[in-house]
Amino acid sequence: MKHLALLFVLLPLSIYAQNSGYSVKSTLSEGMKAPNTHHIGEAWLNFLVEAGGDFNYNITQATFSANSTLDWHKHATPQVVIILEGEGYYQERGKEPIILRKGDVIKCEKDVEHWHTSSAGSEVSYIAVYGSEPTMWTEKLTREYYDGVAQKLKQ
Repeated sequence: MKHLALLFVLLPLSIYAQNSGYSVKSTLSEGMKAPNTHHIGEAWLNFLVEAGGDFNYNITQATFSANSTLDWHKHATPQVVIILEGEGYYQERGKEPIILRKGDVIKCEKDVEHWHTSSAGSEVSYIAVYGSEPTMWTEKLTREYYDGVAQKLKQ
C-alpha cells in the first residue's frame, strides 16, 4: 500500500518534469558519421548545442575510432576538450604531444594551432566547446607523423 501511494505521488511529478517546456537532449550518442575531409579513419559528430542568439559557442560530441588522425587546425576563440571515454592524443604546434584519458580537460587558447584525436590503440569520445566561427584547417596531419607520435607515446 505504501508503494502504491508513493507511485501516485511520483508519477504526476515525472510527467510534469518531462512536459515542462524545456528543450532537453536526453542522451549522448555517436551522432552522424563525419566525411573524411579533415581526418583519416572513422569519426562521428553529435552537435549537442549550436551557437546562436546570446550563446556564441558550439558544443559537439566527437567520437573517433582507434588509430585515426585529425588535421592541424585552430579556432578564433578558445576551445575546451573534455574526454568522456577512451584515450586520445593532443598536441599544440611547437610543443610535445600528450595522451588524454577519460576525465581529462584541456583548454587550447584562441589562434593556437593544434590537433586532437584517438590514440593508436583506443577510440576516444570527447566534448568540444568552441566558438561559432568556422574552424581554420591549417595543415594535413600525415599518417607518418601520427604513427611517429603513437610510437613515441607508447614508450
